[in-house]
Amino acid sequence: MIILLTGFSLSKKIDLAKYKTDSTSLCYQVPNLDEVDLLYPKKPLNYIYLGNSYIGFKEALGFKESRGDYAIVNIYGYLGKYQFGKNTLKLIGINDSDEFLNNSYLQEQAFTANTARNKWILRRDIKKFQGIRVGGVKITESGILAAAHLAGAGNVKKYLRSGGSVNFSDAFGTSIEYYLKKFSGYDTSFVIANRKAKA
Repeated sequence: MIILLTGFSLSKKIDLAKYKTDSTSLCYQVPNLDEVDLLYPKKPLNYIYLGNSYIGFKEALGFKESRGDYAIVNIYGYLGKYQFGKNTLKLIGINDSDEFLNNSYLQEQAFTANTARNKWILRRDIKKFQGIRVGGVKITESGILAAAHLAGAGNVKKYLRSGGSVNFSDAFGTSIEYYLKKFSGYDTSFVIANRKAKA
């Protein structure tokens, strides 16, 4: 007897042509919690571990933002895996939010462009504050870039330059300080600062 499990509903057709990466080496499947016991009755010998790489950074941030769901729109209108606002998308050259939601490759490009743009805006603050403690938090480049994704580069500057006294939290209560801690220590040297980055 063979049991076939899929993550797709049979009643809905999905066009997978728009879901791609620029490299097949990044394609992998991970079972959801319901599938783990069926697929791995014993503890698996190998795990996918992305470590503190740039891909690890992107995946950790995407998971925190949306559980990695490219098609989600939250109650405040933020879009996709990385929960972009429409104004931020316009800054990096994306005007069609429907196309954005239906194109995982575009969402990944948007994340890279926005991170490059934030790195350019925060380049002096990264140089000045990296490795020291602000408000009890050890500052790293990846933490700064994650916090900028959450709150915007301007709010991160205010936090750092005020010694941590001017904090920001989103509508769900997530703070700059939390993102600085949670996403500390990833290797984001791969990101090249670019003031005019576009997706």
